Amino acid sequence: MQFGKLFYIHGIWIVIAVALFLFWTFKRRHTLLRLFAQSEMLKQITEHVNIQKQKYKAALLVLTLLFIVFALIQPKWGYHWEKIKRRGIDVIVAIDVSRSMLADDIKPNRLDRAKREILDLIQMMSGDRIGLIAFAGTAFVQCPLTLDYGACRMFVDELNPTLIPRGGTQIGEAIQKAVSAFEGKEKKNRALIIITDGEDHDSNAIEAAKLAAEKGIRIYCIGIGTPSGSPIRINGKGRKKVYLKDSKGQLVLSKLDENTLKKIALITGGAYIQSSASGIELDKIYKDRIAKMNKTDLQSTRKKRYESRFQWPLAIALLFLIMESLITDYKK
Repeated sequence: MQFGKLFYIHGIWIVIAVALFLFWTFKRRHTLLRLFAQSEMLKQITEHVNIQKQKYKAALLVLTLLFIVFALIQPKWGYHWEKIKRRGIDVIVAIDVSRSMLADDIKPNRLDRAKREILDLIQMMSGDRIGLIAFAGTAFVQCPLTLDYGACRMFVDELNPTLIPRGGTQIGEAIQKAVSAFEGKEKKNRALIIITDGEDHDSNAIEAAKLAAEKGIRIYCIGIGTPSGSPIRINGKGRKKVYLKDSKGQLVLSKLDENTLKKIALITGGAYIQSSASGIELDKIYKDRIAKMNKTDLQSTRKKRYESRFQWPLAIALLFLIMESLITDYKK
């Protein structure tokens, strides 16, 4: 036997309280009547009252409440098999984890803000599969397409610049990894979100974008950072925060390169969005653009569905209530 809402089992305490209250009222009334009159007079006063029927009525009332509680917890027995089809969109998020993402022109820094936005995106998804690709000087699939949002959150938490020791930003390789990660031949439900500062290092990003367009993948590029640039804060000796410098001792500035990202989005029919100081607005991109794409069947399973039987205890409770109302506590 299964139960739909076992929380309502706590209603049994109300039934017990009512039963104890009725028992107390019977005892209390009997005590007060004995104080009111002597036994002979008491018999004359109460000769038309049937005490036994009053007890029956109280018992029926308690049983009515008991079966109402039983109906509220929604007992289920017996089952049938139901075929369930999931419809949704495949979304892969490719996030830049190079050291340039440690620039703090977006607070607290570009990478941490991007991670927060991805977690918010996962929170609002329902039925869509999500995957995760991390890239810097190379790219790899951090989390394959899945409906297990909890597992994907764990992978997002692990993102940091030490994940890929090889420096640089290979956007083209990230796109190629995404093309390989999408399954099947459908071309209607695929979206790739690229979050990066756009400093591409000769990775043939435009050619990779053309391949993605042929596969029906729309790419939404999010440029994170500012065109004017920002210094990169890294851990120095003793984990003290220092700014990254080149071999000549000059401060390294990470600048947002929008041109490449705009071209990638244009080729695939997606869009380019520049982040602002307030955030990336990843949720808005998902609601306004990705969620409106054509959805396809992502998964088909058979699930055991138990039959709800709350009607039976509810009917019994109604029967007891009718019986209680029909019984009179007066003698004929």
